Amino acid sequence: MKTIKVNVVTPDGPVYESDVEMVSTKAQSGELGILPGHIPLVAPLAIGVVRLKKEGKTELVAVSGGFLEVRPDQVTILAQTAEKASDIDVERAIRAKERAEQRMHDQHAEHIDFRRAELALQRAINRLAVSEGKK
Repeated sequence: MKTIKVNVVTPDGPVYESDVEMVSTKAQSGELGILPGHIPLVAPLAIGVVRLKKEGKTELVAVSGGFLEVRPDQVTILAQTAEKASDIDVERAIRAKERAEQRMHDQHAEHIDFRRAELALQRAINRLAVSEGKK
Protein backbone atom coordinates (compact mmCIF):
# COMPACT_ATOMS: atom_id res chain seq x y z
CA MET A 1 0.00 0.00 0.00
CA LYS A 2 1.21 3.51 -0.82
CA THR A 3 2.36 5.69 2.06
CA ILE A 4 2.95 9.36 2.76
CA LYS A 5 5.65 10.77 5.04
CA VAL A 6 4.31 12.60 8.10
CA ASN A 7 6.19 14.97 10.39
CA VAL A 8 4.59 16.52 13.48
CA VAL A 9 6.79 19.32 14.81
CA THR A 10 6.45 21.77 17.71
CA PRO A 11 8.67 24.67 18.80
CA ASP A 12 10.28 22.17 21.21
CA GLY A 13 11.21 19.79 18.38
CA PRO A 14 9.85 16.79 16.47
CA VAL A 15 7.05 14.75 18.03
CA TYR A 16 6.25 12.20 15.32
CA GLU A 17 7.88 11.08 12.08
CA SER A 18 6.83 8.08 10.02
CA ASP A 19 5.38 6.86 6.75
CA VAL A 20 1.63 6.30 7.05
CA GLU A 21 -1.23 5.21 4.81
CA MET A 22 -3.64 7.98 5.80
CA VAL A 23 -3.78 11.14 7.91
CA SER A 24 -7.03 12.54 9.24
CA THR A 25 -7.38 15.61 11.38
CA LYS A 26 -9.60 18.57 12.10
CA ALA A 27 -8.78 21.86 10.42
CA GLN A 28 -10.61 25.01 11.43
CA SER A 29 -12.74 24.57 8.29
CA GLY A 30 -13.64 20.94 9.07
CA GLU A 31 -12.37 17.36 8.94
CA LEU A 32 -9.60 16.47 6.49
CA GLY A 33 -8.53 13.07 5.21
CA ILE A 34 -5.20 12.91 3.42
CA LEU A 35 -3.92 10.03 1.30
CA PRO A 36 -0.67 9.71 -0.68
CA GLY A 37 -0.80 11.95 -3.78
CA HIS A 38 -3.12 14.55 -2.17
CA ILE A 39 -3.13 17.97 -3.80
CA PRO A 40 -1.02 20.65 -2.08
CA LEU A 41 -2.84 22.33 0.79
CA VAL A 42 -2.17 24.58 3.77
CA ALA A 43 -4.77 24.78 6.53
CA PRO A 44 -4.94 26.09 10.10
CA LEU A 45 -5.62 23.32 12.62
CA ALA A 46 -8.14 23.32 15.43
CA ILE A 47 -7.54 21.80 18.85
CA GLY A 48 -8.01 18.13 18.17
CA VAL A 49 -6.52 14.80 17.31
CA VAL A 50 -4.39 13.74 14.37
CA ARG A 51 -5.20 10.14 13.41
CA LEU A 52 -2.41 8.33 11.59
CA LYS A 53 -3.31 5.02 9.94
CA LYS A 54 -0.27 2.78 9.70
CA GLU A 55 -0.18 -0.95 8.97
CA GLY A 56 -3.84 -1.41 9.88
CA LYS A 57 -3.50 0.41 13.22
CA THR A 58 -4.33 3.98 14.14
CA GLU A 59 -1.91 6.11 16.11
CA LEU A 60 -3.20 9.27 17.81
CA VAL A 61 -1.47 12.61 18.39
CA ALA A 62 -3.14 15.42 20.38
CA VAL A 63 -2.50 18.88 18.90
CA SER A 64 -3.53 22.27 20.20
CA GLY A 65 -3.72 24.20 16.99
CA GLY A 66 -1.10 25.07 14.42
CA PHE A 67 -0.86 24.50 10.68
CA LEU A 68 -1.01 21.57 8.30
CA GLU A 69 0.97 21.60 5.07
CA VAL A 70 0.22 18.88 2.53
CA ARG A 71 2.36 18.01 -0.46
CA PRO A 72 1.77 14.96 -2.67
CA ASP A 73 4.52 12.99 -0.88
CA GLN A 74 4.63 14.60 2.58
CA VAL A 75 2.46 16.04 5.35
CA THR A 76 3.98 18.47 7.83
CA ILE A 77 2.09 19.53 10.93
CA LEU A 78 3.47 22.58 12.71
CA ALA A 79 1.68 22.53 16.06
CA GLN A 80 1.85 24.82 19.05
CA THR A 81 1.90 21.67 21.19
CA ALA A 82 1.59 18.01 20.26
CA GLU A 83 1.72 14.78 22.24
CA LYS A 84 1.50 11.15 21.20
CA ALA A 85 -1.12 9.23 23.19
CA SER A 86 1.60 7.26 24.98
CA ASP A 87 3.37 10.46 26.10
CA ILE A 88 0.38 12.21 27.70
CA ASP A 89 0.61 12.71 31.46
CA VAL A 90 -2.98 11.83 32.36
CA GLU A 91 -2.81 13.17 35.94
CA ARG A 92 -1.50 16.52 34.68
CA ALA A 93 -4.25 16.66 32.04
CA ILE A 94 -6.90 15.94 34.69
CA ARG A 95 -5.55 18.74 36.90
CA ALA A 96 -5.52 21.15 33.93
CA LYS A 97 -9.12 20.21 33.12
CA GLU A 98 -10.19 20.81 36.73
CA ARG A 99 -8.40 24.20 36.85
CA ALA A 100 -10.05 25.30 33.59
CA GLU A 101 -13.49 24.20 34.79
CA GLN A 102 -12.96 26.09 38.05
CA ARG A 103 -11.90 29.25 36.19
CA MET A 104 -14.97 29.03 33.96
CA HIS A 105 -17.18 28.49 37.01
CA ASP A 106 -15.66 31.57 38.64
CA GLN A 107 -16.18 33.70 35.53
CA HIS A 108 -17.95 36.34 37.57
CA ALA A 109 -14.55 37.40 38.91
CA GLU A 110 -13.28 40.23 36.72
CA HIS A 111 -9.75 38.87 36.35
CA ILE A 112 -10.90 35.64 34.64
CA ASP A 113 -10.39 35.47 30.88
CA PHE A 114 -13.30 33.20 29.91
CA ARG A 115 -12.03 32.44 26.37
CA ARG A 116 -8.60 31.49 27.68
CA ALA A 117 -10.17 29.16 30.25
CA GLU A 118 -12.42 27.66 27.58
CA LEU A 119 -9.42 26.91 25.32
CA ALA A 120 -7.50 25.40 28.24
CA LEU A 121 -10.49 23.14 28.93
CA GLN A 122 -10.68 22.07 25.26
CA ARG A 123 -6.94 21.23 25.27
CA ALA A 124 -7.23 19.19 28.48
CA ILE A 125 -10.29 17.28 27.26
CA ASN A 126 -8.55 16.57 23.95
CA ARG A 127 -5.43 15.25 25.70
CA LEU A 128 -7.51 13.00 27.96
CA ALA A 129 -9.51 11.63 25.01
CA VAL A 130 -6.34 10.90 23.04
CA SER A 131 -4.68 9.23 26.04
CA GLU A 132 -7.70 6.91 26.31
CA GLY A 133 -7.57 6.12 22.60
CA LYS A 134 -10.83 7.94 21.89
CA LYS A 135 -11.76 10.40 19.12
